[in-house]
Amino acid sequence: MEQIAQAADPTYLLTIAGLAIAALLILIIKLKVHAFASLTLVSLGTAIATGVSTDQVVPTMMGGFGGTLASVALLVGLGAMIGKILEVTGGAKVLADTLIGRFGKERAPLALGIASLLFGFPIFFDAGLVVMMPIIFSVAKRFGGSPLKYALPSAGAFAVMHAFVPPHPGPVAAADLLGANIGLLLFVGILVAIPTWYFGAYLFGLYAGKKFDIPLSKAFFNSDAIVDESKLPKFGTVMAILVLPVVLICLDTGLNTLAVAGVIDGKSAVVEFLRMLGKTPVALLITLLVCLLVFAKDYGMAKLEKLCGDSLAPICAVILVTGAGGMFGGVLRASGIGDALAGVLADTGMPIVVAAFVISTCLRVAQGSATVALTTTAALIAPTVAATTGLSELDLCFIVISIAGGATVLSHFNDSGFWLVSRLMEMDEKTTLKTWTVMETLLGSIAFIIVATLSFIL
Repeated sequence: MEQIAQAADPTYLLTIAGLAIAALLILIIKLKVHAFASLTLVSLGTAIATGVSTDQVVPTMMGGFGGTLASVALLVGLGAMIGKILEVTGGAKVLADTLIGRFGKERAPLALGIASLLFGFPIFFDAGLVVMMPIIFSVAKRFGGSPLKYALPSAGAFAVMHAFVPPHPGPVAAADLLGANIGLLLFVGILVAIPTWYFGAYLFGLYAGKKFDIPLSKAFFNSDAIVDESKLPKFGTVMAILVLPVVLICLDTGLNTLAVAGVIDGKSAVVEFLRMLGKTPVALLITLLVCLLVFAKDYGMAKLEKLCGDSLAPICAVILVTGAGGMFGGVLRASGIGDALAGVLADTGMPIVVAAFVISTCLRVAQGSATVALTTTAALIAPTVAATTGLSELDLCFIVISIAGGATVLSHFNDSGFWLVSRLMEMDEKTTLKTWTVMETLLGSIAFIIVATLSFIL
């Protein structure tokens, strides 16, 4: 979006930016106003304060909001449908049981973690954790030891997939704001997520399981089973569904690489059609259709249609907050605040990948929401990225993951994920701070160290 506000002093603009962020924190934290309403209100105030003409205020806000939703809503909606179908049909249970059977008792935490990494591709953190937690406690009851030994590797897996890998809303929104390639981000995100999870969640989970011996939660053994055991899908079926979108997206990225290298004709109708199939929305749509075909016989289309409808309700807030973050970003770009910040960062000499992590961390700690921290930081840093020459597609992916890393660290009382884990595990706040908060900080920091190192080497 072009700058449409009247030229103003950079100091004034940055002061407005500081006041805007402070207003967000006060509205969300102190006054408990929903992030969607807060972002909308602050966007309006920022546009007016920075001199955006009155006839352009609303179009500027709507342009940023609609542009973000156009890329985010479709991916998140399709991903949620796929995740809901796999959840109710028993996909998570099949993955966990099969992997534990193959890995053995001693490696049960590793098996649960790998199952969660696989299942975490289409399903959100909250939903994935709720689905896996009964399985985690069943395994803990069967094999003994602190439930943390089994829960943290699984929760950490969902956390890294949700933070770093499309089609989850955070990385998708940041990629859209920064102009990063979604397909490339998918593979870079997975490559970063795996070692990050191993060191920050799996190994830490084993350590925490020895140090903190908490009792088994009673909540999961009194609830009714939501999965029909007689209709469980085969392990190969679940794996095929989870791998299908990755393969299709790889088709797009691979063919593009071959076309750039001159190996194939990138303009041919066949190549263009195959690349279209690999575009993320189309890949997820194809995967959803495959899900419907696979499970229609056992569950019927009416049941599957209801599951798809049910899956959309919980993600509405996420999509709207993400869109509102895009709206705030649109106002920042139009007002010139982003350009002023870009100039300040250029003067400090701080590398973009480091600045992105620092800004995102500050927002995360202050207001709690990873989505708000991620989208706001991406909006703030976007003009700097646009004004910097020599950034490759990989560099853009590294910056997105750096922002996501900052939005992951130091989960505490103002983060809904903190309370979700505390409630599900029946842990007190002090233990949750020593386990969940430490793990989240390790995950965000390790991911940042990986991409920062790669950005300097490559």
